[in-house]
Amino acid sequence: MAVFFICVGILGMLAVVLATRISGLRRGRRVSLGDGGDKELNVAIRAHGNLIEWAPLVLFLIYLLHGPYGPRHVAILAVVFTIGRLAHAGGMLGFVPSGRVLGAVVTLLVTAVAAVMLVVAGVRAI
Repeated sequence: MAVFFICVGILGMLAVVLATRISGLRRGRRVSLGDGGDKELNVAIRAHGNLIEWAPLVLFLIYLLHGPYGPRHVAILAVVFTIGRLAHAGGMLGFVPSGRVLGAVVTLLVTAVAAVMLVVAGVRAI
């Protein structure tokens, strides 16, 4: 589970970095609520929002896999998901070419794999 905890910590730090970026842009553009029509601020808000929308569910699914599948599966999925989320954020902010698409695909694949694995574990337990 150590790898899982490290990945969750990295994603937590990513959330802080993305939120801090939003705060800096808001101060610089004097926008206290919403994006004020500013495209860069809107992109920063969506990069952060997308992480916050996906990470809790996917990390919960991955965490639940520990019981039926053990730490190796959890570690692999957590690392792949973390790399995908870093790529997505980097792509959204213009640092990683094609990172947004890559991150979105990785996120969907990891979510689907974890969900199917949990269903299989549940069926086996019946």
